Amino acid sequence: MQFDHTAPLAHGRERDRRQAMSSAPQTEQTSVPAALDITIEGEVALLVDLLKLGTFIGTPMREGVADPMGLTATDLRIVLALGGEGELAGHELSDIMGLPPMNVSRAIAALTQRGLVEPGLDRSNRRRKPVRLSAEGQRLFAQTIPAMAHVGADLFKGVPQRDREAFRRVAASVLARIGRWGG
Repeated sequence: MQFDHTAPLAHGRERDRRQAMSSAPQTEQTSVPAALDITIEGEVALLVDLLKLGTFIGTPMREGVADPMGLTATDLRIVLALGGEGELAGHELSDIMGLPPMNVSRAIAALTQRGLVEPGLDRSNRRRKPVRLSAEGQRLFAQTIPAMAHVGADLFKGVPQRDREAFRRVAASVLARIGRWGG
């Protein structure tokens, strides 16, 4: 599936609905404005592309990594965050993942019940309740690496190494700026 960042923002069923409505005979009472024909360029096009990547990367990660390991997408994201960052509290995971705290809390409970996550310890702040990967969770995290390598090999097939490296540099720069974002 290919996406054109210069296409109008509406897509899928919404676009089909609009096209059907615009081609249907219109009366004064049922007239619906046509979709705006807006060309998206520059930084806005880059942001749209990033939003699409953020949205659509979920399918190959779910099908290629999470599902074969018996994880939900949220479970996988928590395992990856804890595997990469170490101990984190639920609210920190919620912030990193952009998910409501209740979703993160439920996922942590399920992962704890499966023996993949265990309570951590913050000696400097007893009210903070971090969690970390258990030994079994660390083994599972290690198994995600080859699975993600397989997904990555498929997604980046044909992309020259210099472009991959440039993408990583740009992603790191944008991620650093996002971390400073205050609104």
